[in-house]
Amino acid sequence: MLIKLFLAFTLIPVAEIYLLITLGGYIGAMHTVGLVVLTALTGAYLARLQGMITMFRIREAVQNGVMPSGDLIDAFLIFAAGIVLLTPGFITDIAGILLLVPVVRHYLRDLVIKKINHMISRRHIEFRQYP
Repeated sequence: MLIKLFLAFTLIPVAEIYLLITLGGYIGAMHTVGLVVLTALTGAYLARLQGMITMFRIREAVQNGVMPSGDLIDAFLIFAAGIVLLTPGFITDIAGILLLVPVVRHYLRDLVIKKINHMISRRHIEFRQYP
């Protein structure tokens, strides 16, 4: 796990810098900076919009006495998308935009639920209830 994190935090920034320099050579530095700012602002707006919609669904589910587990995972994925979108670079912007696409997010949500259920069945996660 530590190796994967190390690779993610070293290879992704190197790839981002390479892509920014290469693209800057083709379209110019100011246009590249403008695209980075534009994608960050657009992504932040979309993440905020989808986050508000998800929070309304969570509030409605809680008021109806239903556990909003899927919506909570969606909220986390939208939050992650917002963070990734605010990180400068095109690779992270693509990843963030993909997280904002409902079909992709639902697929990832199903993977997270499957992973959590697997961890519960192997007793890697324990639930305690306090009075």
